[in-house]
Amino acid sequence: MSAAEYRLGLVLVTASAVAWSTAGFFTRLVPLDSWTLLAWRGIFGALGIAVVILIMGRRGAWRSVRDMDWPGWLFAVVSAVGMIFFITSLRRTTVAHVAVIYATVPFIAAVLGWLVMRERPAASAVIASLAAFAGVALMVGFGIEGSLIGDILALGMTLCMAAMMVIARRFRNIPVMPAACLSALLSGLVCWPFGDPLAVSGYELFLLALFGFVNSAVGLALFTLGARLLPAIETALIGALDAPLAPLWVWLAFRETPGIGTVAGGLIVFVAVAAHIVVETRRASRTL
Repeated sequence: MSAAEYRLGLVLVTASAVAWSTAGFFTRLVPLDSWTLLAWRGIFGALGIAVVILIMGRRGAWRSVRDMDWPGWLFAVVSAVGMIFFITSLRRTTVAHVAVIYATVPFIAAVLGWLVMRERPAASAVIASLAAFAGVALMVGFGIEGSLIGDILALGMTLCMAAMMVIARRFRNIPVMPAACLSALLSGLVCWPFGDPLAVSGYELFLLALFGFVNSAVGLALFTLGARLLPAIETALIGALDAPLAPLWVWLAFRETPGIGTVAGGLIVFVAVAAHIVVETRRASRTL
């Protein structure tokens, strides 16, 4: 790989993390109920991903949706449920709480992998998991600016994302981008009857379109392209920027300041995640 390709990979994956981190910002920016927000975000997200698939020239992508087996549908449904939990949690608790809880997803995925696939986690993963969950407990216990129901919804979203990782690992032939397109469409259609999507103004519709395209389609496309040009450890570490960036945008725009408990718990979680990624990647390289 050339130095230019490596630098391009860094730029693309970093840009994808920035795009994904805007969910909390858009959720605060658009003054609509959660169902209406989810309905339009899903519709525009699906349209955006469809455009990306066409631009990338993925031949047979739509045929793969038509012929998708039950694992692909399970992946799409779980992803749609996770998105509903995600946006709803951002309305019920702080963006910082959601970001910290979501950062524990590698460890929850390891537990699910052990339960479903009998993949025994390494000792380093167990230690990092205990540290991460201690950080979450500290945050929830002392981060008084949060909300218990919102934190529970964020945990539900994290469980869904971990389940998606296990499904994708167990059934490696799932067409991820078409499944992501289907997932966004499902979440939008399910939420449509519960909100009031036709009552939004033209300006609000513009913001919703930006939300769907930037946060969903652009983020996925940039990550897909950039991940091909970087080692796995750097992709994972740069992608993890999503978590600290999400509360930063909300703080800059809306002055939603995390409390001491949230900051302390978040630091513990992020250190545990980074250490886990580094240790596991070094262990994997020694086995090659």
